[in-house]
Amino acid sequence: MTDRLSLKAAISAALLASLAGCSTTQNTDIPPGWQPDTTYNITILHTNDNHGRFWHNKYGEYGMAARKTLIDNLRQDAEAKGSAVLLLSGGDINTGVPESDLQDAEPDFKGMTMIGYDAMALGNHEFDNPLDVLEKQMQWADFPMLSANIYDKATGERKYQAYQMFEKNGLRIAVIGLTTEDTAKIGNPEFIGELEFRDPKAEAKKLIAEIEETEKPDMIIAATHMGHYEDGNRGVNAPGDVALARYLDEGTLDMIVGGHSQEPVCMEGPNMYNTSFKPGDECKPDQQNGTWIVQAHEWGKYVGKADFEFRNGELNLVSYD
Repeated sequence: MTDRLSLKAAISAALLASLAGCSTTQNTDIPPGWQPDTTYNITILHTNDNHGRFWHNKYGEYGMAARKTLIDNLRQDAEAKGSAVLLLSGGDINTGVPESDLQDAEPDFKGMTMIGYDAMALGNHEFDNPLDVLEKQMQWADFPMLSANIYDKATGERKYQAYQMFEKNGLRIAVIGLTTEDTAKIGNPEFIGELEFRDPKAEAKKLIAEIEETEKPDMIIAATHMGHYEDGNRGVNAPGDVALARYLDEGTLDMIVGGHSQEPVCMEGPNMYNTSFKPGDECKPDQQNGTWIVQAHEWGKYVGKADFEFRNGELNLVSYD
């Protein structure tokens, strides 16, 4: 059990004691949603780097209609087993094929809404167009598009929603969004000149401290568009998910749902990719500094599914596909 989870368990025990008549003044406005010695099941579904592939290709592969069928089935199976479901995206919905590009990705964002996404990270390709296009896309989507490390230069304030809280099976789950700093150098200056892309690692640490104090989450997930990068070896790229997990205190993040490097993050051993991974093979996600890291390749080729159990303040990954 991580120190963070131990602390949460202690806080929740104190709150339970207060309900029984013991005096305490700490955070009584957020009562515990889970009970001791009870197991709660959470399923995280995820995709990333859609890049305009709302329609199946010339071989009949992928496409959002097929994705919806798969996700509907996965959600139904999970809920039948008593598991609550959260569906996340690692971003980069924009830019890929003319059918989408010429429509400002309207089919993609409306398709994600119909599929039932809960939140997504803003990717660098969300800034390939004027910012009013992104604002229009946010209207098409009925889910939050998150990034904690993009600031408005004029105001010095965060430009976009930084995180979203969810309550699933009585558990409070925080999802924070982070975007690669490389957006500043690979994006169109005409469109992003008013934005500042700050270090996502530092912003994550700051934001997590804030929400630990104000929201008392039982689980914290980062939806990121930063790239995975095996063993933190990123070359000329900005730091990615491995660097993020190592930068934070151990176990600060329960999970990173990533994107950007467009790979199935399936590991053969510590800091070693399974380079022979094929669809249908067992996939072991990366674990760095107490944080599980996942990514589902690109274009809707895969949907990732992580099944967790939460009991007495401790979170365990049961299976991943």
